[in-house]
Amino acid sequence: MYGLSQLKMNQHFLTILEKCINLSHLKQLQSFIISQGHSHTQFYIFKLVRFCTLKIFNFYYARLLFDHLPSPNIYLYTAMITAYASNPNHHTSAFVLYRHMLRKGKPAPNNFIFPHVLKSAPEVLESNGTKLVHIQILKSGFGQYPVVQTALVDSYSRTGSCIGIARDVFDEMSDRNLVSWTAMVSGYMRVGDVGKAVSLFEQMPNRDIPSWNAVIAGCTQNGFFSEAISVLRKMVMVGTGEGNRPNQVTVVCSLSACGNTGMFQLGKSIHGYVYRNGIDNDCFIANALIDMYGKCGSLDTARRVFEMSSKKNLTSWNSIINCFALHGQSENAISLFEEMINCGFEDIRPDAVTFISLLNACTHGGLVEKGRAYFELMTSSYNIEPRIDHYGCLIDLFGRAGKFEEAMEVINCMKMKPDEVVWGSLLNGCKIYGRLDLAEFAVKKLIEIDPNNGRKKLREQSAYKTPGCSWIEVDGKVHQFYSVDKMHPRTDEIYGILESMVAFS
Repeated sequence: MYGLSQLKMNQHFLTILEKCINLSHLKQLQSFIISQGHSHTQFYIFKLVRFCTLKIFNFYYARLLFDHLPSPNIYLYTAMITAYASNPNHHTSAFVLYRHMLRKGKPAPNNFIFPHVLKSAPEVLESNGTKLVHIQILKSGFGQYPVVQTALVDSYSRTGSCIGIARDVFDEMSDRNLVSWTAMVSGYMRVGDVGKAVSLFEQMPNRDIPSWNAVIAGCTQNGFFSEAISVLRKMVMVGTGEGNRPNQVTVVCSLSACGNTGMFQLGKSIHGYVYRNGIDNDCFIANALIDMYGKCGSLDTARRVFEMSSKKNLTSWNSIINCFALHGQSENAISLFEEMINCGFEDIRPDAVTFISLLNACTHGGLVEKGRAYFELMTSSYNIEPRIDHYGCLIDLFGRAGKFEEAMEVINCMKMKPDEVVWGSLLNGCKIYGRLDLAEFAVKKLIEIDPNNGRKKLREQSAYKTPGCSWIEVDGKVHQFYSVDKMHPRTDEIYGILESMVAFS
């Protein structure tokens, strides 16, 4: 009879919990279970903690519920640590709570808690954190559990110096699944070893969407844009039969690669795929499309995508402002900024990225006073602390306008030490206006920062710097050109046409 009564109580509790939508509702339910003598019943507290962390994201109240129990069980510890580990701002809390559990001596950890602790460990103690948890795993007898081994691979690979240990753990696994393979591939990508990542990916017995995405995203983030596109094409060719169709992550990373290589036609094709598959309402994809079209020079299309987006966020505004700023359309960029700050949405306020684009727009348009005013607006109205990038933009603005006294005043008043971008911006202005005195001073500062700086090599060894590179897409194929380049198979024809153009200009 008692068991039936308890079952009804549990069902009644869960029914009410499903209808809760805020903390006030939860407190009413909590009061009810206290009145029924269940203030320390772990099943109910576990459900309340999960509601706090997963539905209303109130970590503070979840911890109050947790701390109210005299002896939380392993499921409650796992729930609380999982919640902390899922939020980058609470990684330290996850690790500290795990350490507290160990020091108490009960409950004993299980295989489900370790992956979440390992997610936080590198953020708190770098490689030492992972090593400490690894020792505890071995002592507890969970070293051969695939889910724990996979978490170890991922945790070690988050510290560049431990990628070798991550590979050792991976090689020792007797049961490697898709998740463990993908974790190791992602680890190599994270430390920039694209070659090993791609090689390991090609050895995978099976692939799923996350594994394809790990390679495409990794190549894109490491600047291997052509390789990212190549992997995308393989995914499209073999993916349909395996159910590995590109998803939102694939699309966003691929659009980034298209934008950075100028592959306009491929970018348009991906845009078509987005519409055909009904995933165009994703704000991340809309922002990626804006960025891609902008970098490919199709500003009208970028603006059209922006206007059609029903879920504009700050990134959307930053992307479209940056598009016009990069292409020298300063007035359009400024007009968009003014529209953004007057749009009336409280959650859309300019951030540090917005002002970098805005200052670049002023630089390209020679709008010195507007640039100065926006720099002051950033600090006075939006309480944004200027970063080195903002100072670099401001100095570039003054330098291009020949206002070297103002540029030096900014450098002398900076709250951080000027870097090579700052001195490089000043040097660029000096080159335009022939200020040899300041140019020598800027070069000296550059060499102090980096003795192997390319400018020093130019002066002392007459060496060439890495040449500038550009791309053009013709008939679906991207042609790559470097400054003073004669490697293209149609070089003679290209230079012949250029010479005829110069002759008739």
